[in-house]
Amino acid sequence: MTLLEQIARQGSITRAAKAAGLSYKAAWDAVDELNNLAEEPLVIRTVGGKGGGGARLSDAGERLLALYRRLEALQAQLLQSVDSDADLQLLGRLLVRTSARNQLSGRVRRIQAQGCNDLLTIELPGGACIQAQITRDSTEKLELVEGCGVVSLIKAGWLELSPLSSPGDPHRNQLQGWIEQILPASDGPSEVRIGLASGQTLCALAAAEDLARQHLKAGDPVRAQFSASQVLLGTLA
Repeated sequence: MTLLEQIARQGSITRAAKAAGLSYKAAWDAVDELNNLAEEPLVIRTVGGKGGGGARLSDAGERLLALYRRLEALQAQLLQSVDSDADLQLLGRLLVRTSARNQLSGRVRRIQAQGCNDLLTIELPGGACIQAQITRDSTEKLELVEGCGVVSLIKAGWLELSPLSSPGDPHRNQLQGWIEQILPASDGPSEVRIGLASGQTLCALAAAEDLARQHLKAGDPVRAQFSASQVLLGTLA
């Protein structure tokens, strides 16, 4: 939104990027993303001509920017009346909508560089930790730093279940809990609900024959494994 505001002022994506503190590439990527997400382009770009071309907001872009300014004013009024920041954070988590069945709130405890990627250690409520591997660009785009809050998204089909008596894979994330419920499906894998000590719940998909082979049933302790690359991260804007 700052970039949109600067484009309206500067009439150029290059100058707007500099004023907003963005790199040239990040600004152009942002404009592409804004235009792709909108039903009609928010930024109109012109190529060539005197001064080498420029950019301006479309009518839709002007309306969006005006709406954002009004929302900022309303937000300032709201924040003045809120008694607890924790209540706001909880409300924000409840408003996140995604197709991923598992949404675990946590906090970034460590960021390790791995070539073009970063390996982030995420501490969940209760002290358990998982790792997420994302690109460096994603770390910067989400403005992730140690101590910031994140939501970890893990698809149910990515979880691999095993009894605690079997050895786990030390190179993968491991969360231990117990099977709360198994919901069989007539035309596919069963849905397995797993309770964690933190009070959070995981949802996994497992074939009935795999559960029978591993002698896993409701009430049994269980280990859920998944790789760091299968953890998606989200933040609250």
